[in-house]
Amino acid sequence: MSGLRRAGEQLRADLLVFVRTPAAMFFTAILPIIFMVLFVAIFGNETDKKLHIKVSTLQVPAFIALAVTSASFLGLAIGLVRGREDGVFKRVRGTPVPIAVVFGGRVGVAITSAMAVSVLLLVIGGVLYGVELQTARVPALIVTLAVGATALSAVGIAYSRLIPSFDAAPAMTNAVVLPLYFISGVFVPTSQLPHWLAQVASVFPIKPLNDALFACFDPRASGNGLQLGKLAVLAAWGIGALLLAVRTFSWVPRRDAE
Repeated sequence: MSGLRRAGEQLRADLLVFVRTPAAMFFTAILPIIFMVLFVAIFGNETDKKLHIKVSTLQVPAFIALAVTSASFLGLAIGLVRGREDGVFKRVRGTPVPIAVVFGGRVGVAITSAMAVSVLLLVIGGVLYGVELQTARVPALIVTLAVGATALSAVGIAYSRLIPSFDAAPAMTNAVVLPLYFISGVFVPTSQLPHWLAQVASVFPIKPLNDALFACFDPRASGNGLQLGKLAVLAAWGIGALLLAVRTFSWVPRRDAE
């Protein structure tokens, strides 16, 4: 079997596991939609006085960023810990399946699910709230989603090494992302945050992702919406995390490594 065909089969198998896992579907696909509808219902869809755009135009890219983070960082970190603790990776290392194919399938699931949920959020935002995406900015949105999902997947792979058990995985991953959601403009517009807090958030990957996504929707801006500087920050996180994961990833349950 060729490498490309093998990668396709792995992606297909991982996608089937994903769609058959209720928790993964809920947190990746359903929860961002619920959040977006609730936030717009609570805070209304009036024009933001500081930014001079509708609240929904802020919420759609923000919850796309949340969906990408859930599909990639949370999905990979929790899923890999479960596979490690169940002995899946220990068995995989004894098979002829290339390691790149195994991880490629999981990253492919993250990218595919992030794209699919983004389309759902975009459609709901357009139908219910009149959020518009210019045709010229569609390529920028696709590139941003792909780079963001890939980079955060790498961060999730690296972070999985720090998680001691599957029971600890949800708490340890959410302890990281929940504060970042608040300071990165997902739950609260960065215009309402202290400047220093926004600067701290810009060092981490969620704010650059959120900013790059918002640029694709910003009706005040011109151009194709591609934010190369923000994508460079995401790429740096992805490359750094990948290099770290190559050196530190744990293939066996923590109890076997000790």
